[in-house]
Amino acid sequence: MTAATTTATVASVRSYLLDLQARITTAIAAIDGTRFLEDAWTKAPGEALQGSGITRILEGGPVFERAGCGFSHVSGLRLPPSATQHRPELAGAPFEAMGVSLVFHPRNPYVPTVHMNVRMIAATAAGQAPVCWFGGGMDLTPYYGYDEDAVHFHTVCRQALVPFGADKYPRFKTWCDEYFYLKHRSEQRGVGGVFFDDFSEGGFDNGFAMMSSVGDAFLEAYLPIVKRRRDSPYGERERDFQLYRRGRYVEFNLVWDRGTHFGLQSGGRSESILLSMPPLVSWSYNRTTEPGTPEDDLYRKFLVRKDWV
Repeated sequence: MTAATTTATVASVRSYLLDLQARITTAIAAIDGTRFLEDAWTKAPGEALQGSGITRILEGGPVFERAGCGFSHVSGLRLPPSATQHRPELAGAPFEAMGVSLVFHPRNPYVPTVHMNVRMIAATAAGQAPVCWFGGGMDLTPYYGYDEDAVHFHTVCRQALVPFGADKYPRFKTWCDEYFYLKHRSEQRGVGGVFFDDFSEGGFDNGFAMMSSVGDAFLEAYLPIVKRRRDSPYGERERDFQLYRRGRYVEFNLVWDRGTHFGLQSGGRSESILLSMPPLVSWSYNRTTEPGTPEDDLYRKFLVRKDWV
């Protein structure tokens, strides 16, 4: 891939990502009845990371307590370590990265939290042609589990990957299960989904098409679940458990998440990187659940690896 070709491909990915962000936030605003605040930002001259982006955030809505969806397009002189774990030959190479990342935290404990991101990185090592690769995926984190929700979410994820080979869904589901596993807790973050990284199989066109298919599938995967659960009655007990489980979410994002690490290591904008954090959260020391309760069911039936489809 030549430098001129890379410029053209970067432009096409940027256009798609901006449109994806707009489509998703428009749909979420329509369900919530609350407008997203739009914050367009540009990195200051002289900073290690250069570029710009658009952060869209909805807070305090009747359906979503916090919904953040960010687009960023940045460049730097040296790829950070979190981006070269599987590509050591590109360590320290100049790079360009762009993507859309979102986390939606619902108000009702019966509506699951959801995460999705799609991204592209292009890098050029000295004396080599530019290299592009893609990453992303989505996963669902319920507070109270429902089989039909997990089955629906995974069915849509699988359908999005069918055009790219029968191996992709089982492969990327396993990758998601392994990635979102809290090793020190011996539990999954949620019911999983699909996740891929450092993907360049079949060249740029195939990688871009697969990334786009995953991004396009997000609303179909998540919105029916929101509509099904958003009016479920709940009380203080369910709210307390939701806030406790959000603590696990924060724990994963800060301690394990590669995307968070990439943004912070490369000099990214912390306000946008941390939009994934919930507005309210609680922690309890060595908390346990009572057998036979819905809270205990979450651990036994849903925070385990399982073939949902």
